[in-house]
Amino acid sequence: MDPVLKFVLPLTLGYLLDLLLGDPRRWPHPVKLYGHAIMAGTRWLNQGKDLSRFLKGMLMTLMLCTAVYCFFFFIQQWLAQWPVAYYLFTALFVFFALANKSLLQEGQEVFDTLQQQGLEAGRSRLSWIVGRDTSQLSPDQIRTAVMESMSENLSDGVIAPLCFYAVLGLPGMMLYKMINTLDSMIGYKNDRYLFFGRFAARLDDAANYIPARLTALLMVLVSRSKRAWQFILKYGSAHASPNSGYPEAAMAGILNCRFGGPNTYHGKVVVKPFIGASARSISHEEFRTVKRINHSVTLLTILLLISIFLLLHIK
Repeated sequence: MDPVLKFVLPLTLGYLLDLLLGDPRRWPHPVKLYGHAIMAGTRWLNQGKDLSRFLKGMLMTLMLCTAVYCFFFFIQQWLAQWPVAYYLFTALFVFFALANKSLLQEGQEVFDTLQQQGLEAGRSRLSWIVGRDTSQLSPDQIRTAVMESMSENLSDGVIAPLCFYAVLGLPGMMLYKMINTLDSMIGYKNDRYLFFGRFAARLDDAANYIPARLTALLMVLVSRSKRAWQFILKYGSAHASPNSGYPEAAMAGILNCRFGGPNTYHGKVVVKPFIGASARSISHEEFRTVKRINHSVTLLTILLLISIFLLLHIK
């Protein structure tokens, strides 16, 4: 098969499918299977002393990541004899790996629920997409939490998978999804997961190091916001996460608002550094800006990857 077609066609089709369909909730999804495997392994292995838990968590993480990469690598090798099947299979899983439309749909639903059904409904709907306790949040805190989630997940749910596709193809893309799912399920600093999930959390930090910073840079480019760049330099490294602060700082700069501050996670108050200085209210209509930024960054990334690949492979 032509190497350019192998790279460009599934990427383009997968992106268009995500743009049109998002992630229909009733469809089967590989991340759901990832979650079942992680839960089964956690129930079996997450016990014993601290060092034992760490080693077993590391072993589970490495085994699951290796299994995912090898599965998709060998399936693609087998399908290579049937080009149409290869392209369709790869495009389908590129579609599964991208989450931009579903991310924006979830955020829009929180905004709409808050506006149309009131505070309690908005708090409940927000709890679907964030890990913090939402029961005491004000309307403005709900909207701020959505904005934070949209910027952070633009990196985790879109740009990072695309970066791994560019370097390691579909197997790398699905490997990243496993790393990210592991972190979202066991990468917590609480009594249950502090040691068992530590390796998975550090692996996720490493996997997102470049994508998070690239996401922030692309947000600056598409918004042409000088303030976003200033916020990245000033606040990007202030976040407790080594990565989340960069896209959050870019979005805070674009909107000229403030993220961070105290929130409750699993009954414990966590004080995050403030990102931005303007503690203003965010209006319902400002979600349009987030949608524009996310769609523009996603499209620009797709075009950049295709352009770079063509420059490297077309003589």
